[in-house]
Amino acid sequence: METVQIAQALSIRDAGFDEYWLQGQIYDNPACLGLGELDGLTRERRQSSGGRLDILLKNPEDDSMYEVEVMLGETDETHIIRTLEYWDNEKRRWPQRQHFAVLVAEHINRRFFNVIHLLSNAIPIIAIQVSLLENNGKKSLFFTKVLDTYEEIEDGTSVDDTKYDESFWLNKSKWTLETAKTLVGVAADVFTEPALHCVKNYIAISVAGNNYLWLRKRSMNKSLLRFNIAETMQDEAIALLDGSNISYVQKSQAFLITVDKQMIEKNRELFRGIIGLIKRSWQSGTDN
Repeated sequence: METVQIAQALSIRDAGFDEYWLQGQIYDNPACLGLGELDGLTRERRQSSGGRLDILLKNPEDDSMYEVEVMLGETDETHIIRTLEYWDNEKRRWPQRQHFAVLVAEHINRRFFNVIHLLSNAIPIIAIQVSLLENNGKKSLFFTKVLDTYEEIEDGTSVDDTKYDESFWLNKSKWTLETAKTLVGVAADVFTEPALHCVKNYIAISVAGNNYLWLRKRSMNKSLLRFNIAETMQDEAIALLDGSNISYVQKSQAFLITVDKQMIEKNRELFRGIIGLIKRSWQSGTDN
């Protein structure tokens, strides 16, 4: 049996490194974060508030942007606040792009993990824990994603689903409900009697008990739309989205788009085409 060696975890600061050094490691190799093949745009980007954003990354495939804050030691309130503030600043600067707030910390304790988790219901936060490991005198960095608000959406089969309705969403996120209703109107051109399926964390567009599209609340009157497209039809979906200059994130068979009511109305033909592909995907049985 092969012997597996055990690495020793070190404090980054005690090992003689600082936050600026860690920034450089990430900026020079953004793929280490496990968020895809991202490009480094700037470091120490000056903000209107007077602070500096540690790292700004971009996905060259869809121009989505990642506002990254780095810290050593225990997570504290100031870094969480700065992460959200800088994310909001860049989002206002580039409103047509998708933005992700990323906190890279050496220790994300339970208290602040809970805080970040709560905030992720309204803000796309990704929390990554970084460790410095030593094995046989060689040091290496290891990154672990502990929270990603863009992970797969649950399928809605929980027994609590029936407790939530339009009244609940009217209070939680009126704009998401309005966007969902607009999307139902578009889906009616493709499906027979599409309906809203409201649960605690999302609103689905459902037909005959099957969910085809999902909407989740986001900040600034936006919502996150998710749908699945069969692999054999993804090129068609990408062509439709690219042809309309719509920013999106693709994860396997899932597509994610930041939308609002006005965007759906303005791009009605595009979404009718997308929903047509979703219907064909479902009928083919290859998207499950």
